[in-house]
Amino acid sequence: MTQIQKNVPLKAYSNFKIGGPASYFAQIKNTDDLAKLLKEWKRTHKGFPEIFILGGGTNILFPDEGIKGLVIKNSIIGISQEGNIIRVGAGTLVSDLLNYCIKNSLSGLEWAGGLPGTVGGAVRGNAGAYNGEIKDKIVEVETIDLNSLEIKKKEKARLGFDYRTSIFKKSAKNEIITYIEFKLEKGNEITIKKLIEEKINARKLRHPLEYPNLGSVFKNVRVERFTSEQMGQLSQYIKNDPFPVIPTAKLNFLAGLSGKRVGDAQVSEKHTNFIVNLGNATSKDVHALIKIIKETIKEKFNVNLEEEIMYAD
Repeated sequence: MTQIQKNVPLKAYSNFKIGGPASYFAQIKNTDDLAKLLKEWKRTHKGFPEIFILGGGTNILFPDEGIKGLVIKNSIIGISQEGNIIRVGAGTLVSDLLNYCIKNSLSGLEWAGGLPGTVGGAVRGNAGAYNGEIKDKIVEVETIDLNSLEIKKKEKARLGFDYRTSIFKKSAKNEIITYIEFKLEKGNEITIKKLIEEKINARKLRHPLEYPNLGSVFKNVRVERFTSEQMGQLSQYIKNDPFPVIPTAKLNFLAGLSGKRVGDAQVSEKHTNFIVNLGNATSKDVHALIKIIKETIKEKFNVNLEEEIMYAD
């Protein structure tokens, strides 16, 4: 039976190194343990506060006061293959999946080189970069319903994928992703490795990886949200993500937000859609800085930024 721990510091499970304790914390490594844990929890903690599912902790801001409920760290890992179909445990690191793709000459996920976190987390937020998205190669996702403990399987068409979101951020919040099936193509190992390494190196050059961070804080802004007059000035910055957008990093830079700081939370001067923890930043600092950024961009460009990061408040 999976052991439930008490008062576990969540900052240890966050890329941002911010967050108070989880009242209860458990790490699961297979679906049987997960089902047993949920069943026992419901029996002993009826009416207790929410259950929170944690992946790699790479895009989530924990509150300073912690979480008064059960945090479940999804550590279901492993990759199996049948032809060009691979089945991946949701707790598998994206980097481990890409290494598997290289060794087995499987192409289709090269764009994800350097993407932090777990595969399950990437699916939940439909992670994307370099004109690719995780949804592109998905066949099916398997989940466990937190309420009924039923195992469910959903084909891609039923997963509600959109820009940096999925059904798991909306109507299926009560489901834990356990396994993901991808359909990839046979390719050349050397070419696949080269493309993945190119993306890894590009991230190292552009992103402030020397500091704790949560990756891109905000979604990029679709071009149709700007006026034609604004686009006259901004059109030079258009990129595909995978549709035409103006990068939020460029908006933040043009608005003079580079280096803006609240406490030890700072808008990175290297990539202005990143907020970095200079050492002792708090969740309160980050919330205050995000508020400043959103208000500044609204005033200067009359657009409302939408967070890509997730709040565990």
